[in-house]
Amino acid sequence: MHIDLTGRTALVTGSTQGIGAAITKELARAGARVAVNGRGEQRVEEAVDRLTREVPGADLVPAVADVSTEEGAGRLAEVLPQVDILVNNLGIFGSADPLEIDDAEWRRYFEVNVLAAVRLTRMYLPSMTERGWGRVQYIASDSAVVVPTEMIHYGMTKTSLLAVSRGFAKKAAGTGVTVNSVIAGPTRTEGVEDFVYGLVDRSLPWEQAQRVFMREYRPQSLLQRLIEPEEIAHMVVYLSSPQASATTGGALRVDGGYVDSILP
Repeated sequence: MHIDLTGRTALVTGSTQGIGAAITKELARAGARVAVNGRGEQRVEEAVDRLTREVPGADLVPAVADVSTEEGAGRLAEVLPQVDILVNNLGIFGSADPLEIDDAEWRRYFEVNVLAAVRLTRMYLPSMTERGWGRVQYIASDSAVVVPTEMIHYGMTKTSLLAVSRGFAKKAAGTGVTVNSVIAGPTRTEGVEDFVYGLVDRSLPWEQAQRVFMREYRPQSLLQRLIEPEEIAHMVVYLSSPQASATTGGALRVDGGYVDSILP
């Protein structure tokens, strides 16, 4: 399947590293003009330089803004008045005793992981529907369905994104705009190797180490290895394409079979 996104402008929030950077790279490879978003100017510039080397000729737009705030979203709107593809990837996570998480931390997780995505959808969806074409996506997590005891506040936000995605898909019904969420499973991102080697024998080669980790600590996975960020990005690129025109209101899994369900 050849996916050509030439002429489309995409915004990927939180895209200086990890899954967001991989999504940006694959969208650029497909021909889209892509905005690289982060809070710090240096991090954004470094990400743009790296992606330019990896994808020669890529059309990248630096978009320095903290989109978890109204002010940051306003600055982003000045750089990108409209987009064709919005990928709400920004998110924070961490473990904590659920009985020790205070109100302020609950609000922080909701504001960064959920409200930021809602705000940007509210900002960009109307012009998409007016033009009769657009793609809105939310990067969710297996934690939305299999809520971890030590990350209830994180799981709550990812479950919320599934509801937000379905609701906005209904709002966009019949307009030519699709809205979906992507459920990402355990993924190999920055710092994960150190995390894995903190639990398994450090003398093991990486490929063997991650399989031991998955077997012992993530046995639900049918893939039995960590997912590469590019594998999640491939789903995002497909959902961003004209070929995915009949896929909307869905929660599509790129979880390696981690969620024990036969439904997508």
